[in-house]
Amino acid sequence: MKLNILKEHLNESIQHVSKAISSRTTIPILTGIKIDVDAGGVTLTASDTEVSIQSTIPIEKEGTEIVQIVTPGSVVLPAKFFTEIIKKLPSSDVTIEVKDNFITWISSGTAEIQIVGLDPEEYPLLPQLEENNIVSVSSDLLKAMIRQTTFAVSTSETSPILTGVLWNFSHDRLKLIACDRLRMASREAQIEAEGEIEFHNIVIAGKSLNELNKLLPDQNMPIDIVVANNQVLFKIDRIQFYTRILDGAYPDTSKLIPQSFQTHLTIDTRKLADAIDRAYLLSREEKTNIVKMTLKDERTVEVSSSSSELGKVTEQIETHKLEGDLLSISFNSKYMLDALKVIDSDFIQICFRGPMQPIIMKPEDHSNMLHLIMPYRTTN
Repeated sequence: MKLNILKEHLNESIQHVSKAISSRTTIPILTGIKIDVDAGGVTLTASDTEVSIQSTIPIEKEGTEIVQIVTPGSVVLPAKFFTEIIKKLPSSDVTIEVKDNFITWISSGTAEIQIVGLDPEEYPLLPQLEENNIVSVSSDLLKAMIRQTTFAVSTSETSPILTGVLWNFSHDRLKLIACDRLRMASREAQIEAEGEIEFHNIVIAGKSLNELNKLLPDQNMPIDIVVANNQVLFKIDRIQFYTRILDGAYPDTSKLIPQSFQTHLTIDTRKLADAIDRAYLLSREEKTNIVKMTLKDERTVEVSSSSSELGKVTEQIETHKLEGDLLSISFNSKYMLDALKVIDSDFIQICFRGPMQPIIMKPEDHSNMLHLIMPYRTTN
């Protein structure tokens, strides 16, 4: 195998696929990046068995030649060293040549590096998916939906299914749900799909989705989502992102949401977030994160927290609208802040059923998002 390639494009592709490299893998060859060179260009692959990422570098792009192929072939190179050395090469042109026993020579400008490569035949094959269930979502929307839910996944491996985000699609509605038993985040959107496509109980690990989000472009670019067997494939231009579906049935979170409420509060999202953020500074010192919200009257909400060593924070915020019973309720301020940061509305509606019932939050101007936070029982 021998090729000449522009360093900028090679480095970009390496950065994409290296997100799938895990230092904890028990399969030695998966610490490497597989390079395949053929008439179509250069394809890089990395995997940790949970996530696999493939990135293709074309021969040319927009009239600029990127790759010159002298001899096609394949090799697996150690990811950590390969990633670092390509970044540090002195010239914009790189020559890679694989010789006997997969010994690989990399030259650029005055630098010449020799790397001991591995046999590409030992590298696991990527899943072959039947592309029957394909949904296309704009990148900016998908990026937002992932950001607005993944923060609520569980970090405890005692309930592996809750470390993922639930994906359901039917009647052209895509819905994502994340829940860790103490809070829940859901986001849905209208998606135009070709044909009668449905999928249910597709649970993707939150950490995989966070890596996917780093690859998604901010602009409005269609991303194809392929659901098949135990894998989901996201197609992002010349990048293919495979992730395993978590085993098990996701719990029915609809049972957590109260069907009626005693109190409806509408308030400025930013003002509430800022007040809770200030109260959080004190509650964090107590290592409880507990902040209390008291509905004083129709016009005033009080946010407060206290620390036995530092003192107390109390702040009054003006309501936009308040209907129903007055109450006082305590909650985890970090959970509340996480939700407020992703709510894309100037005003938020918060619904209460009582001081020990779930708090429901949603944007005032649309019903595509819902957040639930369980309250804390406090002595005062």
